[in-house]
Amino acid sequence: MSEQLLWSVGLTLFFVGFALAFIAVVLLFLKGFKGRGGKVRGGGAVVIGPIPIIFGTDKEAVKIILVLSIILVVLLLVLTVLWSNIFG
Repeated sequence: MSEQLLWSVGLTLFFVGFALAFIAVVLLFLKGFKGRGGKVRGGGAVVIGPIPIIFGTDKEAVKIILVLSIILVVLLLVLTVLWSNIFG
């Protein structure tokens, strides 16, 4: 791949991610005006190398984040092996 193509794809993905985060914040802000009380659930993962550190507010959120982080780590390892086989 050319350097220009990789730069364009990376920049595009950066702006798409930023736009999605901005839209999510705006939607949450607008949803807050409805005044509905509800249970807030959430979770997250910090992936350091192949080891995910997972946290969450309830068991269901942690299970979902755990599955997603395992998929991410497997995908990362597969892409690393493929990349080294193609370009290494």
